[in-house]
Amino acid sequence: MCLLLAALGLSLFSASPAHADTVGGDLPYQFVGNVQNNQKPLADVEITVQGNGYKATAKTDEKGQWKIGVPTKAAYKVTLDEDTLPKGVVVVKGGATTTAEFGLTNTKAVNFFLGKGERVTTDFFSQLFGRIVNGLQFGLMLALAAIGLSLIFGTTGLSNFAHSEMITFGALMTLTFSSILGWPLWIGIIIALVLSACLGWSMDAVIWKPLRRKGVGLVQMMIVSIGLSLAIRYVFQYFYGGATRQLPGATLPSTIRFGAVALSWVDIASMIISLVVLGGVAYFLLRTRIGKATRAVSDNPSLAAASGIDVDRVIRIVWVLGGALAGLSGILYAYYRPGVSWDMGFQILLLVFAAVTLGGLGTAFGALVGSLVVGLFVELTTLWLPSDLKYVGALVVLILVLLFRPQGILGRKERIG
Repeated sequence: MCLLLAALGLSLFSASPAHADTVGGDLPYQFVGNVQNNQKPLADVEITVQGNGYKATAKTDEKGQWKIGVPTKAAYKVTLDEDTLPKGVVVVKGGATTTAEFGLTNTKAVNFFLGKGERVTTDFFSQLFGRIVNGLQFGLMLALAAIGLSLIFGTTGLSNFAHSEMITFGALMTLTFSSILGWPLWIGIIIALVLSACLGWSMDAVIWKPLRRKGVGLVQMMIVSIGLSLAIRYVFQYFYGGATRQLPGATLPSTIRFGAVALSWVDIASMIISLVVLGGVAYFLLRTRIGKATRAVSDNPSLAAASGIDVDRVIRIVWVLGGALAGLSGILYAYYRPGVSWDMGFQILLLVFAAVTLGGLGTAFGALVGSLVVGLFVELTTLWLPSDLKYVGALVVLILVLLFRPQGILGRKERIG
């Protein structure tokens, strides 16, 4: 027998809102619900609303009512914790998690269907395999951004904190041309990648090359990159607002199953694209003249210049490549989250730096290895830690590796003094 959860009779809820368990009641937008089974209210059922960088959890009161406020009018995931339902009661239709978005009003009622049944659980090894697959997908996506950042550091010595905005830029440009202007998605992605490469070129031409010629120190340039990151980020917020918006196809259902692992065609395409691009970058670095020159500049810029290599030209190419890789990473991350927001690149900036440092500063292949390690640990730690703490595992691994191998996994020891 199926019954409607979450505001079956919103008027009943509105008549006595003071009795509902309320979280964030002072916030402008409200999700509401009324949890019942067989016309009997269910108390102490946990409801979680998450999205747009916000998360809150409430329990139903003795009347089965709950209310959760959110700060922005955007899409959110609303989850009913089935472990808090009485024995023999489950969500029998539509799943325990649904995506909800506000309409013309500031209040949104969320519906679930409850009924009698047995709760289906997934064994530990199936969950482990699923987390490994998700970790590899996240790690490959992270590697695209980390390799670009590592190449820039290797050739210039600059720790570019504005790299996060280069990640965001790719996703925002895809959103602009595909969703806002209504162009075909593949055209929007191509334009976004070209513009991302142009952004990398212009950053070096307008800011970093002049600063290098004036002999500005690396610490001062790093501080400039922090300021540049803040400026660009809030320019994004000014033009695109604080809401999270979806790219076309971002909410496709997971229709492909490998045992307990459910993937969508977007997930598979993301991993294939990442592998192909990473293979192309490896070929570029190992087999082409520009790639070999890039590695020479990264090893010793002065010796490379003495050997006849145009160091400034190599650095400019690295910035273009880094911008394109960061833009592609942002597009794939927008599908992984899912959603595009003004600060999405900043949210993973620490993980990008962790991957670069873990793999070995200035080494592209080290950045790839570090990204895979970080991606796997981010997903695997959710087996034991709450999702809010999933980044902690990767940072702990970073600290441990650096304690025993300061140069990183693939980095080289350097003589001090």
